[in-house]
Amino acid sequence: MKGAQEAGHEVEKIFINDKQIGYCRACYACRHTHKCFQKDDMTEILDKMIEADVLVLASPVYFYAIAGQVKTMLDRTLPRWTELKNKEFYYILTAAEDSEAIMQRSLECFRGFADCFAGIEEKGVILAHGLYEKGEAINSPYEQQAYEMGKNV
Repeated sequence: MKGAQEAGHEVEKIFINDKQIGYCRACYACRHTHKCFQKDDMTEILDKMIEADVLVLASPVYFYAIAGQVKTMLDRTLPRWTELKNKEFYYILTAAEDSEAIMQRSLECFRGFADCFAGIEEKGVILAHGLYEKGEAINSPYEQQAYEMGKNV
């Protein structure tokens, strides 16, 4: 985020743990209205995702998959998924696991999501492994890698 800001980009970080996002109920009412019947924070988040030129999707990895909150957010893009196009995507994953190969499962969740949209370009990936406690990435090589990635947006 800091690197992208220093490069002159407007950046907003959304902490989805601080948001109310209900699960997709697969009612498909949104197929006709392009709006979810649920009145929660996802409407605002989806507006911001559509307006953005660049999306950085980040998640901790628990039991070899992206966090449930992140998957819920991705699923809730359904009402306007056709508008999520022509964007650059970056992915950041953190895990206690020491193996990058194991983290590929989670990365494929993000890539599968992006495959649904036209004109998507994957621009960067950080697989920050060996990090168990909150804050361990600070002052690590991963922090520098993220900074450099942000500067090159």
